[in-house]
Amino acid sequence: MSGGGGVLGAGSSYHRFVHSAMEQTRLRTALAPHPSQEKFKCIKANDDSTVFGALSFSAPKVRLLRSLTIEKENSVQVLDFAAFSEPEYDLPIFCANAFTSPVQSIVVLDLNPLYDITLYKDYKEKYFRNLMPLIQKYSELLPWGGKITSESLRFFSPVVIWSIFEPTEQNHHVLYSALMDYYKVWLELADQAIKENDASKIAHNREAQHRYLTWRAEKDPGYPLLKKLIGESHAKDLVTEFLFEGVNSLGSKSFLDYFPEYARDDGTVNKKRSMIGKSFETRPWDADGEFIGGDDAG
Repeated sequence: MSGGGGVLGAGSSYHRFVHSAMEQTRLRTALAPHPSQEKFKCIKANDDSTVFGALSFSAPKVRLLRSLTIEKENSVQVLDFAAFSEPEYDLPIFCANAFTSPVQSIVVLDLNPLYDITLYKDYKEKYFRNLMPLIQKYSELLPWGGKITSESLRFFSPVVIWSIFEPTEQNHHVLYSALMDYYKVWLELADQAIKENDASKIAHNREAQHRYLTWRAEKDPGYPLLKKLIGESHAKDLVTEFLFEGVNSLGSKSFLDYFPEYARDDGTVNKKRSMIGKSFETRPWDADGEFIGGDDAG
């Protein structure tokens, strides 16, 4: 992958994506400001060279649609964009995370399954059987980013894009196309989603989303950067009340309730990253979306 450009031009694709994604959403549904928008719309960094942009909305089927961008002049640019359905729907979670420095861009783009698709085959059939052309289109243009552990894979789908590449204009044009293609697919799934009326299934969906939020809030790889830019207290608020809003309201279980394997002897959470499971050098799903991890696992 090659081409001209650099970090400043590359980062502009993140703002372009946010703008286009919001336009696409408004064509399909009515957006209303989410309660978190007012609190976080004016985030101030500790330095004058960093600019935050935060947007959050809700819609008839969407509990939270939110976007965070960070620009640090001549340094880093960040995108964290996600969409969560109301618990009456079992939609996958749209997740786009991108970090660009002058030397590389690191990207995770996925429709995170609400349920483990190695166990819930019907869920995989419902949402992912017809999505494999997405990854077939982009797997060569945005190749697998190298070793990743099964810990990180636990919420990924077979169509996940995990890639590290040079931040050129050409490469970020490809990334923009991927971001828009994936988001349009999520919007189509939301359009087609049928409201669940079974209270037990709604509760199951709510707990599954809360489990995801609890994991992400605890394991957020961007937290150290946020803490550096806005301080620990503000960073914690941003993670729990904006990025993963719902972690304190959708359920009452703790991280260790969901993931007891991370408990230390004193009852605290083991903070070490990537401590559990095999690691995978290459994409651990085949062209049909079947998990084939094992051959090159270490």
